[in-house]
Amino acid sequence: MKSKLLLPGIFSLLALAGYSQNKQPSLIPAQPSQAPDYFCTWNVQGYATSYKPVEIMRQAMIEKNVFGHNAYEGWAAMFSKLHKDLYLVLDDDWETPLNGDKSYYGSLVVDDERFPSVSGLSPGQKLTALSNKTKSLGWKGLGLWICAQEAPKYKNSDSVAYWTERFNWMKNAGVSYWKVDWGNDSENAAWRAWLTKLGRQVAPKLIIEQAMTPSVLSSAAVYRTYDVENVIAIPHTINRIGKLLTALPKGEAVSVINCEDEPYIAAGTGSAIGIMRHEFKGNLPDGTQDYVFPPVGRDLKNRLDEVTRCVMWHRIALPFGINKTNVYVDTALLHDNWLMKKGESWMSNHGEGFNNTFQAPAVITRGLEKPTVTLKKGDTIKPYILASRYPNGAIAIASIGRTIGREYLMPRADVVLKVERSDKPFGIFGHYNNLTIQVNKLMPYSSIYAQDLAGTTPVNITKQVIRKGNKFIIPGEVIDKIGLAAASKNDKSEPGLVLSFKR
Repeated sequence: MKSKLLLPGIFSLLALAGYSQNKQPSLIPAQPSQAPDYFCTWNVQGYATSYKPVEIMRQAMIEKNVFGHNAYEGWAAMFSKLHKDLYLVLDDDWETPLNGDKSYYGSLVVDDERFPSVSGLSPGQKLTALSNKTKSLGWKGLGLWICAQEAPKYKNSDSVAYWTERFNWMKNAGVSYWKVDWGNDSENAAWRAWLTKLGRQVAPKLIIEQAMTPSVLSSAAVYRTYDVENVIAIPHTINRIGKLLTALPKGEAVSVINCEDEPYIAAGTGSAIGIMRHEFKGNLPDGTQDYVFPPVGRDLKNRLDEVTRCVMWHRIALPFGINKTNVYVDTALLHDNWLMKKGESWMSNHGEGFNNTFQAPAVITRGLEKPTVTLKKGDTIKPYILASRYPNGAIAIASIGRTIGREYLMPRADVVLKVERSDKPFGIFGHYNNLTIQVNKLMPYSSIYAQDLAGTTPVNITKQVIRKGNKFIIPGEVIDKIGLAAASKNDKSEPGLVLSFKR
């Protein structure tokens, strides 16, 4: 079933007649983002092996698959336009032998058989070579999946010495990111906090992402919301973000949330992204349906533009720690569900006929009042609304669609967002009937410009924005037109733009 856009009506070309195309510099900075965003190889490992048993998926983590040029290789060439904004994270199993010897988990020593170009080098030299190769392709840096344990093959009685040695390898090699996942200590919050503290002392530039234990939100640089099924990922992810934002007493949680592969949710909540979708379209190599990214609902593999838009937004406004602003998590919940068919999930017990249900807060804001959300007469389905004021003053708002039955719906609402000032950029994501920005302190301006975050050309929309005192009403049709102006052919992403009041 195709996604459905709930439109109030199709606007005519005459509505666009007043747009001004006067030459203006891009509203997106040229400087790459410093956000802790990354592209992770796990799902492309799965695709290349047709998601055979996990042991085979792990065997796919080899040098020629990452850096090669043949069919189903070249993973490090994906998202080429975004390389300088992203880390490339090599997932499970870059450190273990191809024979599956689990005693190497946690060694952090690049396996010679998997990466023959570094064979014979010292552990630190191997990492340096791999890090340099990654950066030579334009990536911001190399990230590594980390097993949460000391490797039995290398384990000694001195944990401090064990991990200090490995942090020094990373520091000297210029490795940028750790994705600390499962392992013997994965649910040991004290161990995760200890690892974070030691890493900060020895390799202060290394970003260490934690997960599974919310108490480490008080110390971890980044905290990942963790795996979800893509057919029901929206409510599941929003639900998890709401819980993480309120998991610790006010002011104690410092982590930036990584909401995995949900770009517009990330923009609306001030979160980072870990991109899991990839550029291998269609069925798996064995001809079966890609059940991690099935061609139903949102059809995420045909939504790559939204990744670009979020990454470009992060050039404007960086994801920020939980303690940086006040948080509002709505007590009103929206209920979503997906009626499963065969080949639509990586969870084996979610097969044909399973009713996959989740609920999530209708609204989440950070540093802003709760927006007013009103439906047109006759409409019954509200979008999720997420909005954040970033520490640099930029503001993002996202209208996020709903998963109901076997359809992904993109309902529209009239949304009123109250803000303090008008002199910082606004990121606007998703579909609306109208979006009203109500400004408390209106700064002098002469024009209002907007630009597709996937594009390079700002458009003067001053005449299309309806001003009523300190209220600026942006019609949904204008958001659609500008926010999709640079859309790639056949891409299904929803609109995403940056708006700026210019003097």
